[in-house]
Amino acid sequence: MKRPNIFLILLLLCGGLFSACEDKSYPAGLAEYEHHYYIVYVPNNNSAVTVSKAQTGLLKLPVQFYSSFTRTYDAVANYAVVTPNVANPAVPGVDFQIVDRQGNTLQPDSQGKYSLLFPQARKATDTVYVKLLNNPAPGRRIVEINFEDHITPDYRVDIFSTAFKRTLNID
Repeated sequence: MKRPNIFLILLLLCGGLFSACEDKSYPAGLAEYEHHYYIVYVPNNNSAVTVSKAQTGLLKLPVQFYSSFTRTYDAVANYAVVTPNVANPAVPGVDFQIVDRQGNTLQPDSQGKYSLLFPQARKATDTVYVKLLNNPAPGRRIVEINFEDHITPDYRVDIFSTAFKRTLNID
């Protein structure tokens, strides 16, 4: 009876030796990622938001800017209004407007992009604001507000594939 117990103990000890974790020292980061940041929607997913076209308050789409540093430059995250291939796409200026926190209409740049500024590239939360225009046209209108990669000589603001777009269903 003692022999199986000894065998079992030896087997457990050998298994423990093979599964023991090795202590490794990893560097804090790679140089090529020192100026690499991420922008995502909160919650961290690509879920759709359904709102009433008669909503009078601003629609708030919270975002998170990921950074571990304070820099001498300001980082900019870009986003765009994207019309999906649907029968009734939402139209900017007819169904909604992209606005600032006071409700003032924002104009996209020459490439159709809007931007969020993160001073000194510090980790922060911000918000994309949408004003609904109560378009009387019947049926659901759909639009996506998507973050895009922004690459400059000084830094890169990247996206997570799981949280870069917010589909807006306007009922």
